Amino acid sequence: MHRQQFIRTTVAVLGLASLLAYTPAFAQAYPSRSVKIIVPFAAGGPADVYARFIAQRVGDALGQPFVVDNRPGGGSVIGSDAVAKAAPDGYTLLLISNTHTVNETLMPAKPFQLMRDFVAIAPINYSDLVLVTHPAVPAASLKELIAQAKANPGKLNYASSGPGTPYHMAGELFKSMANIDIVHVPYKGSSGARTDVIGGQVDMMFDAVTTMAEQIKAGKVKALATTGKARSEVLPDVPTMNEAGVPGYEATIWLGLMAPRGTPKAVVDKLNEAVSKISSQPDVKQLWTKQGAVPLLMTPEVFDKYARDDITKWSHVIKNAGIKVD
Repeated sequence: MHRQQFIRTTVAVLGLASLLAYTPAFAQAYPSRSVKIIVPFAAGGPADVYARFIAQRVGDALGQPFVVDNRPGGGSVIGSDAVAKAAPDGYTLLLISNTHTVNETLMPAKPFQLMRDFVAIAPINYSDLVLVTHPAVPAASLKELIAQAKANPGKLNYASSGPGTPYHMAGELFKSMANIDIVHVPYKGSSGARTDVIGGQVDMMFDAVTTMAEQIKAGKVKALATTGKARSEVLPDVPTMNEAGVPGYEATIWLGLMAPRGTPKAVVDKLNEAVSKISSQPDVKQLWTKQGAVPLLMTPEVFDKYARDDITKWSHVIKNAGIKVD
């Protein structure tokens, strides 16, 4: 009996030792094949654009292809769930935005929980949003738009890339803080929403400065306000929401990478180092600044806290404003 127990204990100890030895070796060899980054949003929006940028640079740095796979739908739930169910080996990653932290409160019945089923790798960047209207909307300023909305409740509408996305939440926060009634028109991605605002099918939308600035400069839409604490360097003539008539308003879109829970820490750390080096490069910072994006640099542990804090922040906003999924 004692001999059998000794054998079992010895086998267990050897197994643990092998596992501990295997993890650094696995991380050193990682990646040995292509890595998939699932983007749970449609092509053409900032999540897709920056996922492809990071995929190219990280792939070059680590010597294997990093391939973007767009799986939009369900307010990011469909693609995210696919990653939650993937093997935790570092070969399937998830591009996340603050859509995910919002959805922890907005969609409690989804098949996964962000901080339970995923591990934080690294943030990428953040950018301000800009409120734009089709030129036919008779409002030359944010105050005029608010007055028009109050005079015609339920008549004006705004597009978003889907429930829980930063564009949706920016609109709901605007409705709540300005005390107006405008109708949410959700799309499956930001490209469709953007196209229909430019085409005049929808009155307005909050969009990332990084993807809407060129349309503003081309005169295809009117920019009424940006959503950051300070004016955007890309759109310096456009006032902030705070300046234009909604005191205290602030909303941004941020992006990052996560992996299925159980992914080896050594692999997570290797990916964090690679992404952080890219975001720190002067040419990348200069390019992103011109586009209206600001690099975010954090360890996996700090990024984990950042995401948890964002969940708490949006939970208060959603509950206080009574925001529901359409």
